[in-house]
Formats: sequence, structure tokens, C-alpha cells
Amino acid sequence: MNDESLTKYAGGCLCGAVRYAPTAPPLMEGNCHCRDCRRVSGGPYAPTLFFALESVNIRGDVKYYESIGGSGQPIRRGFCPHCGSQLFGRPSMRPGMIGIRAGTLDDPAAFQPQVDIFASHAAPWDRMLDTTAKFDTSPPAP
Repeated sequence: MNDESLTKYAGGCLCGAVRYAPTAPPLMEGNCHCRDCRRVSGGPYAPTLFFALESVNIRGDVKYYESIGGSGQPIRRGFCPHCGSQLFGRPSMRPGMIGIRAGTLDDPAAFQPQVDIFASHAAPWDRMLDTTAKFDTSPPAP
């Protein structure tokens, strides 16, 4: 993938104070249904693109809040301290990865979910896509 095709994965927060631009394609794209992700997203799941941490350039001040994810291990969630947009997830169980919330992409249509993770934690009213692989908990590392 060339740099031009990666621009579809660029994005930022609501106020523009934080911007990011990956230098490599995502390792995985999916919806996380764990209770922690549902709570932080305010929806039935957190749509997330997972990248190698070193492949994402972040500009701006990001604040992090740590909580316990569906895995039972800590996850650091990055947000803009100005507008509150939740942008990133840094799960301790995958130290070399960063999750980027699909809704913060400049072009959210670039998000193409391949998996549903922590599907066993999904709300009973949640309807998952028929086209995604389902994992009761976390999938094997990409």
C-alpha cells in the first residue's frame, strides 16, 4: 500500500487538536462488544481499526485513562483533553498495537469490519453482521 492509499485511515478528534496518520495498513478491523468498550462508546460496540503502534503518527496532546477491558487486563484509552473525543485504545494484552475508533476517521466509510470480538459479551439486543468472524473473547494476535 502506498502513502496515498493510507490517507483514508487518517483522522482526528472533533475539535481538530489531535490528528493521526498511519504509515501502514490496519492489522485488523472489528467491533468490540466487551462491556468496557460498550460503556466508553455509548453504543452496542466500539468499531475499531487495529494498527502496529509504531506505524501511527499522532499529533497533539492526548490524555489517557486506564480501565480494565473485557480481557480482564488494563487498557489505556486516549482522548482529546479539549473536546473529549475518544480516539485510541492501547490494550496491555497487545502492547505493540493501538486501536483507533472508526468514527474518528476522516472517511469513516474506510472502516471494513472483519471480526466481532468479545461477542459473548454483546448486549442481547445487539445484531452483529453476518459477514464478520465471531470470537467469544479476543482473537489470536494478527
